[in-house]
Amino acid sequence: MSVRALAAMAAKNPVEPYSYEAAALSPTDVEIEISHCGICHSDLNVIANDWATSVYPLVPGHEIVGKIAKAGAESGFSLGQRVGVGWQRSACLTCALCLAGHENLCAKQQAICVGHPGGFADRIVTDGRFVFAIPDALGSAETAPLLCGGVTVFAPMRRYGVTAGSSVGVIGIGGLGHLALRFLRAMGCEVTAFSSTPQKREESQQLGAHQAASSTEVRDIRKHAGRFDLLLSTVPARLDWITFIQTLKPNGVLCLVGAPPGLLQLPAGPLLTGQKTIAGSDIGSRAMIREMLEFSTAHKIGAQIETAPMSDANLALDRLRKNDVRYRMVLTN
Repeated sequence: MSVRALAAMAAKNPVEPYSYEAAALSPTDVEIEISHCGICHSDLNVIANDWATSVYPLVPGHEIVGKIAKAGAESGFSLGQRVGVGWQRSACLTCALCLAGHENLCAKQQAICVGHPGGFADRIVTDGRFVFAIPDALGSAETAPLLCGGVTVFAPMRRYGVTAGSSVGVIGIGGLGHLALRFLRAMGCEVTAFSSTPQKREESQQLGAHQAASSTEVRDIRKHAGRFDLLLSTVPARLDWITFIQTLKPNGVLCLVGAPPGLLQLPAGPLLTGQKTIAGSDIGSRAMIREMLEFSTAHKIGAQIETAPMSDANLALDRLRKNDVRYRMVLTN
């Protein structure tokens, strides 16, 4: 089967028309006719080979929604069924982590668009065990970003016991942060948004924040000393982490889902005092994605999106590079 796609032919190149022959379906595989594909900041990273893992030609895209065009006999899906797939395409499913339901941490996991073609295409063949039925109540375009960005912020909320009444700060109000605000407000949390952009601080309260503050002004951050059960940082930027640690309650957690450059250099004292934790979080398990989709259905949560035709992928990628998207870009076929 020939797949029509858009691929970067070398690091940092624009994407261009490209076709390839898809592998034959295994019993657990499915072929998805793609209707929507979200653009994640990770797509910029893999196009540029920032993580030294990219293989070219590279077809980006890992927030995919479409319909089943073919289904392997053991896939569990039906023709025409609406489904989605995110960053992870496979895992060994036999190691201790997989058996415990942590497939996202499997040492043998594989990602869509890293060594395998992604969703900037008319269709994709992938392992149906990492494909998810999309509830009827969710729109395809608004749901595509949930499959990576959504679960990336939802998973640590569950892992660190966020419940109604928890006080949570979200650092960075972009593709990830705006979804975090929507989830937290639906959970009944007290939500504070931190952003370096005044306009986003204003917009954050429409997205679910109760209050907003600067993420770069030390005096503004210090006003929230001792306030948060969880701080969720979505930004790939250097910030004043020492001051942010001071905004945690005892037993509070600073969880990074965005990767700041360089080293995190912190004195031990602020962590020892109050038993505070710095942690990271890596996408989410299959069970967590299903729970996130159920929660999104119950609370009518989707991404705030802009759409563009697949043929305008380079324009959309450029806008994302310039931080000129509110708040997630989705390509349509």
